[in-house]
Amino acid sequence: MEQRLDWALAACSRILRPVVKLALAMGIKHPHLEELLRDLLIEEAQHTWRSQGVPKPNLSQLSVTTGLNRKAVTAKVRATVDPLPHTELSAAAKTFTLWLQMLTEDESLRRLPVTAGHTAPSFEAVARLSSRGNVHHRTILDELIRLNMVTENEGVAELAADGFVPVQDLQSMLAFLGDNGRDHLLAAVANTLGEQPRMLERAVYARGLSLIDCEQIHRLVRERWSALHHELAQEMAQAVHRAPDRAQGRIRVGIYTYYEDEGSPPPPPPASTSPESERTS
Repeated sequence: MEQRLDWALAACSRILRPVVKLALAMGIKHPHLEELLRDLLIEEAQHTWRSQGVPKPNLSQLSVTTGLNRKAVTAKVRATVDPLPHTELSAAAKTFTLWLQMLTEDESLRRLPVTAGHTAPSFEAVARLSSRGNVHHRTILDELIRLNMVTENEGVAELAADGFVPVQDLQSMLAFLGDNGRDHLLAAVANTLGEQPRMLERAVYARGLSLIDCEQIHRLVRERWSALHHELAQEMAQAVHRAPDRAQGRIRVGIYTYYEDEGSPPPPPPASTSPESERTS
């Protein structure tokens, strides 16, 4: 049992190191992380007991499972508030993805009139279809322009990016980091714990090559992913369309590439700023 705990702690250390790097860069301190970890321990313990047929676990059960004392468990009286948007619910992301998918069939659709007749393609039509009419097309267009993904000139909207990566919006980037990282790790954890069905979770690794070769491989992956992305987006859109009412399934398919020069010294840490100063600057 002790060896098993050592293995698990070593895996958690590897997983958490990038999280700690992000936390320090954003000005998050130990007390913030300690509170977050406590809340997550309690929430996951509650979920574990419920999955075992205990609808409302008591304080003793939660205390034993988490190792927290009863006072700490009692202090958590409500669910953690998540201030980040859920990326899969973004009307802007859905509209951008649908528009990008249309380009695979007709490259001329990269430029669309903002509004047009009912028979002509337009940004308004794409936005209405992707959001099911729940969000006004002007609101979606303004958001995509703010994110530098779309430009507008004399009543014509034009795609200015080849992927929905809102690099100009820190909140959205953190939301994508959280959602993508969470589901990637959930797949790996499910496979490690032997849950069924087994999830696709693979990687290819090499060491001892130049950074130039690393970047060439990176470009290859980007090119292959671009084609697969369009195919997956089309299949998912069709699946959503034919799904029965109140269907609750969700799926996220992702890919990543990371490379570095292990012989170079790490960059200096950023200047420390508190979350309060980040919000008010």
